Amino acid sequence: MNDTYIVTSYVVIDDLLTACGFQDDQRARISAAEILTAAVLAAKYFQNHHERAVGILVKLGYIKPVSISRFSRRLHALRDWLIGILQLLGEIFTQGMVFIIDSMPLPVCKRARASRCRKVRGKAFCGYCAAKDEKFFGWRLHLICTEQGVPVSFDLLPASEHDLTPIHELTVSLPKGATVFGDKGYVSDPDALSIFAACGVRLVSIRRKNMLPNRWADDYDLRRYRRRIETVYSQLEAMGIQRLHARTNVGFDLKAWATLLALTFSNLIPV
Repeated sequence: MNDTYIVTSYVVIDDLLTACGFQDDQRARISAAEILTAAVLAAKYFQNHHERAVGILVKLGYIKPVSISRFSRRLHALRDWLIGILQLLGEIFTQGMVFIIDSMPLPVCKRARASRCRKVRGKAFCGYCAAKDEKFFGWRLHLICTEQGVPVSFDLLPASEHDLTPIHELTVSLPKGATVFGDKGYVSDPDALSIFAACGVRLVSIRRKNMLPNRWADDYDLRRYRRRIETVYSQLEAMGIQRLHARTNVGFDLKAWATLLALTFSNLIPV
């Protein structure tokens, strides 16, 4: 665990909560900023194992002793604030003219146990990952990030949804004149034209072998920016985002958003 990462994460979260008008209950022994920071550190260093993260932070003297059940209740009560901080940081860093988009599978269980899964049910959650050539059961994370790997727009949809399904909602907040680079899953001239007409954002995807070359970018630029998103997904995989253990969908969402926030701090804080 890195002291600079821990302290900086806490200060940023605490300042954003204060700026948004959040006030802790006077009876609380641990502040909301400490609860959210512990969740981020659990994602960063302990693959979202909250009990282990809280125990280590207590031993190191960063937070006061707290039971894991009380910690979980506090964290669930702060769910909207966690998402709000992640979205606010995304808005702050939605700058520049280059962004990268991709999706990644977030399984909720093994496919063999899909019929017994209580969190999600139905064919809508049966998806296919072309990169790994495998089927999975759960959700699909759709993510747009900057060149530095900072998430600025994201959504969590059932696994069967196509990559192009949330493309308009994800790109609407990007700066006018920006370019979004994607892989072959984002090849769609009608969508590219409608996005450019609506918000002035250009969607550029890797072309298939039987298609004409891109008019707005060459293959060198595409593959250079694509390497950035692959690095981002390697970071997320190392944090265990594809092995999240949660009893409810709310808990699953909490751990997914905490992992994205941990990724944001990882790519912004020089450690």
